[in-house]
Amino acid sequence: MKKNPLGRTGMEVSRVCLGTMTFGTQTDETESHAQIDFALDAGVNFLDTAEMYPVNPIRAETVGDSEAIIGNWNARTGRRAEYILATKHSGEGLQAVRNGAPITADTIAQTIEGSLRRLQTDYIDLYQFHWPNRGSYMFRKNWSYAPDGGQRNEVLDNMASCLEALKAQVTKGNIRAFGLSNESAWGTAQWLRLAEQTGGPRVASIQNEYSLLCRLYDTDLAELSLYEDVGLLAFSPLATGLLTGKYQGGAVPDKSRKSISPELGGRHTPRVYPAVEAYLDIAARHGLDPVHMAMAWCHTRPFMASAILGATTLEQLQHALAGDDLELSAEVLAEIDVAHRAHPMPY
Repeated sequence: MKKNPLGRTGMEVSRVCLGTMTFGTQTDETESHAQIDFALDAGVNFLDTAEMYPVNPIRAETVGDSEAIIGNWNARTGRRAEYILATKHSGEGLQAVRNGAPITADTIAQTIEGSLRRLQTDYIDLYQFHWPNRGSYMFRKNWSYAPDGGQRNEVLDNMASCLEALKAQVTKGNIRAFGLSNESAWGTAQWLRLAEQTGGPRVASIQNEYSLLCRLYDTDLAELSLYEDVGLLAFSPLATGLLTGKYQGGAVPDKSRKSISPELGGRHTPRVYPAVEAYLDIAARHGLDPVHMAMAWCHTRPFMASAILGATTLEQLQHALAGDDLELSAEVLAEIDVAHRAHPMPY
C-alpha cells in the first residue's frame, strides 16, 4: 500500500489508517483483533485510537476500552513494532473523561501514562490533542460557530506550556510526534509558530473530518496543510456510511451506525440523500464501487496523509481495502466536481 510522509517526522504512514472507535462497543475484541491482523497483512501500517474510545455511545465505564483491546493484541502478538500507533488526549467538555477538564501541562504526563498502560506499549508514535480547549467548529458547530476561546495571551500561554510538557514526553521516549484534531487554521498556525519559538514538538498532522460530503478543509486548512507539511488524517471519509448508499430510501440496516445514532452526528439532513445519490450515480455510470470511489477521491488530495477507515465488521474492512489500487479518471473527477458544486454543504 502506498505510504505518505507524516509531517516532517521521518515516519511514513499508509494512505489508509485503521480507525478503532468501535472497538469495545459495536466491534467485540475477537473481531477487533481480526481487523488489526487483516489490516496489517494488507499493507496498513497505521492505527488510530483515543483514550475516550469506544463511541456510540461514549460512557464513563467504557472510556479506554479501545486502547485496552489494542493493548491485548500487542501483548498477544508481539507485533507492536510493525505499525505506527496514534492516540489522543481528550479535552474540555467531555464529562466522561476527567469531568471535562481542559488539556493542560499538568494533565499530559498522567494521560499519556494511562494510554501506555492500556496499550501495553512503551511508546506512542503520534500523540494528538482531540480538540482544542477554546472550542471547535467541527461536528456541525460551524453553522453557529463564533470564536470565543478566551483571552489570546491565555490561549497562547496554555499552548506554550503544553508544548513544554510534550517536549518532556518526547525526551522521555513516551511519544515520538505530536498532532492535532478538530483544529482550525489559526490554531494550527499558532502551534507551529510556538513550536519553532520554544523547540517543542512540531505539529505533524491534523485529524479533521473530510469526505465528498464534508469539504470545509478545502477552503480553510488546505493551503496551510500543504505548505507547512501538516498532513490531513481524514476521519469519516465515507461520511459515517452515507457514501456507501446503505441509508438511501430510508433504510436503516441492523447494527449500523444509524441504528444507534439516528442523526449520524448531525449528518442526517434532507439535503444529504440527494447529494449521496449524485455520487452513487457517478460510481454506477463508471462501473465503480461507491466505497472505493470515495476513498480513491480522498487519496487524490495533495494535503492527504491518510484516510481513517473504521469498520464495524471484518467484512466491511475487507471490502473497503479491496479497492485500494483504484485510480480515478479525469472524467470521474470532473463529474465529482460538478456534483460538489450542486451539493456543496449537504450537512
